[in-house]
Amino acid sequence: MIGVGFSGMTLMNQDRTNQQASSLIGKILSVKGRNQSNKEVEVSFGPSEVQYDLPLQPLLSRGESTKAASENLSVRVFVATWNVGGKSPDSKLNLDDILQVREESDIYVLGFQEIVPLNAGNVLVIEDNEPAVKWLALINQSLNKANYVPLRGPKSIASPDGSLVFPKTSLRKASKALRTENKRRLKSCNCPTHLERKNSKEFCFGCPQSQTNENDISSEDDEYSSSNFSVGTVPTPAANSMKYSLVASKQMVGIFLTVWMRKELVQHVSHMRISCVGRGILGCLGNKGCISVSMLVHKTSFCFLCSHLASGEKEGDELRRNSDVIEILRNTQFPRICKSSSSRVIERILDHDRVIWLGDLNYRIALSYSDTAKLLKEKAWDALYNNDQLKIEREAGRVFKGWKEGKIYFAPTYKYSLNSDIYAGETVETKSKRRTPAWCDRILWRGSDMYQLSYERKESRFSDHRPVCSRFWVNVEAMEDGPKRR
Repeated sequence: MIGVGFSGMTLMNQDRTNQQASSLIGKILSVKGRNQSNKEVEVSFGPSEVQYDLPLQPLLSRGESTKAASENLSVRVFVATWNVGGKSPDSKLNLDDILQVREESDIYVLGFQEIVPLNAGNVLVIEDNEPAVKWLALINQSLNKANYVPLRGPKSIASPDGSLVFPKTSLRKASKALRTENKRRLKSCNCPTHLERKNSKEFCFGCPQSQTNENDISSEDDEYSSSNFSVGTVPTPAANSMKYSLVASKQMVGIFLTVWMRKELVQHVSHMRISCVGRGILGCLGNKGCISVSMLVHKTSFCFLCSHLASGEKEGDELRRNSDVIEILRNTQFPRICKSSSSRVIERILDHDRVIWLGDLNYRIALSYSDTAKLLKEKAWDALYNNDQLKIEREAGRVFKGWKEGKIYFAPTYKYSLNSDIYAGETVETKSKRRTPAWCDRILWRGSDMYQLSYERKESRFSDHRPVCSRFWVNVEAMEDGPKRR
């Protein structure tokens, strides 16, 4: 049996931690000293943390929403991915630890896989949106705890102890209730007029406001599809009391991607678009695939991707996952919302300034179950990591070329027996469900002026996967003379 108390297996070697953190410091040493008034920021790669005096104070904690165009702003971005195994959450599930609410971020990017069972009904007929609404309610409760405004619907699912009420409503209406900005505004082009562009040629995408209208800024049927982004604003009392606002939420069968921001930052979001690529049954259905969200924050373009790639631990299955990544990059195209011939209009993932890819990428450890079990007992993390398929494929240049991933100092996140800290297959009862433990759940990024502050797994027995989280410091180019609003 290889169960050795995996709730504590995120422990890392302190010397390697210092070396990793020192490498990070060296990368950003050139920006140190610009603002000595900034407070300390924790840089961690596991439960052990070291503090450094870095100029990484979040943008909105300074009480400033805009700066001159030539000055950069810093924002903290929190990212989490979790395969929840087709289980719908109950009202007692607390996400505070997973979302690290004590270390507040400016942007939260949360991706889920298998929020519904991947059966024929959900894949081929109509997807079930009720679990997505529950996840939104739980996220809202954690992020807006101090000023919690519960979702309401015509019917509600009440918890036995009254701690949380799940609304019996559509995903579209639930998303609408959690927004502080009209969705059509978030998707709109706020580029300057022709006269304004004379003094700001590079502002936004360089396309005039007069070339956009309401019909151009929405590529989705907001009124008739409950799985699409909702349109509208929340009632004024709720909007005033919310600290974090939902910016984007999209479901494709079992994949669910949601983006939240500090309310003060949402006004600087524009050009929001989404794209979905199915890579499941027949190579096109949504039981596997990717949801991508593109947006502008001030003048910096972001792309967030949540994917669930091909499963399987047979030799050669990693090539199918490579193929999924290649096809997602090839087929993801964001609708053009500005009628401009400018080559700077961003339609592809790799054209964005900052890109973060999260999800159940399903890459396995290229060892037998017995060899993996032996290394797990020894906590030989380096030996295990050297046999990680994603590491091998990246180093060979076959996938994710030019992307970055932090060094892994935590135990494999898959596959656990339900409601336990031992891997499936370690007992006689679970032997039929045996899988070689692996780091299926990953977070990668691409772009300049992005620094990873932490990369770790969290401990929850809710599913057979453990959630994986990361915090980033990201540079954002500010708008010139404040935001342009119509």
